[in-house]
Amino acid sequence: MTVVERPTDKPQVEGDDESDVHPDDRGWVIDCLQRLRDLAPVETELSEIPLPPRLNGLRLYIKREAEQPSGSHKHRLAAALLTHALVNGWLVEGRPVVEASSGSTAISEAWYCQRLGIPFYAVVPDTTAPEKQELITRYGGTVVPVSGDIVTYARRVAHRYGGHFMDQFTYAERAYDWRGEEGLAAELLRAVPDLTWFVMGAGTGGTAAAVARHARYTGSGLRVCVPDPEHSAYFDGWYWRDSAVTDKGSHIEGIGRPRVEASFVPTTVNRMIRVHDAASVATMRVLDESDWDIQPGPSTGTGVFGAIRVLLGMRDSGQSGSVATLLCDPAERYTDEYYDDDWCHRQGIVFQPWMPTIRDFFRTGEWSPPETVTTVPRPLNSLWNM
Repeated sequence: MTVVERPTDKPQVEGDDESDVHPDDRGWVIDCLQRLRDLAPVETELSEIPLPPRLNGLRLYIKREAEQPSGSHKHRLAAALLTHALVNGWLVEGRPVVEASSGSTAISEAWYCQRLGIPFYAVVPDTTAPEKQELITRYGGTVVPVSGDIVTYARRVAHRYGGHFMDQFTYAERAYDWRGEEGLAAELLRAVPDLTWFVMGAGTGGTAAAVARHARYTGSGLRVCVPDPEHSAYFDGWYWRDSAVTDKGSHIEGIGRPRVEASFVPTTVNRMIRVHDAASVATMRVLDESDWDIQPGPSTGTGVFGAIRVLLGMRDSGQSGSVATLLCDPAERYTDEYYDDDWCHRQGIVFQPWMPTIRDFFRTGEWSPPETVTTVPRPLNSLWNM
């Protein structure tokens, strides 16, 4: 047998039977896990969005994940990531959890860590909206604004304080329990057993993977469509099955990435649709002005736009069935951004030409996209908007 030596600055261990070398705070871990069960995500309402007669036989549903206690669908991810880290022995009592994020994930993790008594650090881009930073601090988190790669900085912060880097982009798809009867997919299929499509943009990709896996595991015919914003790497990475694809990242906060993250599982996705940022924002605005009691953020606009495209394809091919998407997070987190016309103009997001198209679809079923579509300028630097 050939022994391969590995260079290391650590001395060889003299003993041949060691135990309790690393901390195993079993009592604390068990207590945290019980509290996580007591704080489990709630089963949110599924609402039907009315469709015009031209789409007879088709239904559109939106699951109100903004009703979760921390205000977004990332509440489920935060609970799953913390559970995953605890059972793996990665968390130590008194040491912090660190996450790279600027939005809903950090807010939800801060919410849970506050209730578990775990210090929490959110490493965020220095451009992160003050409203989001305030929510993180309201839930007891410490915000660390940086101008570079937030993942690299998060690793440094975790090392500095002896904490654990949660790394949502790697562990989301592993942390979700897709076999159980308590998750998002199970709730959707209980409410709509014949659900045909689930449509949702990908941030980590973990939610889409969990829904697809549950559908296959339970024998459902449910398929998954991921609408992807401009300048995201996911569409090309999915099409070519190439995890090395990169781009500059997305202007639509919460979805779209500059690289294909480890939690994005292309083989679980049946269809992808590239969505103009202007169309996402226009759809968000139309939902907000409707009388359906939907006040969404921009990623919900992307999801509903993708659902519209799926519905149109089903109609044109003579199919019937149901499509579901998520109300990911609330409009109040984006008042000074996507709901501010001047801010949109500065970002190059010309959404106004898309507004009549979206209104006409919901009123008549007609689909007439703008003759001229303005593409948002390619960012100069990578965007980290999770």
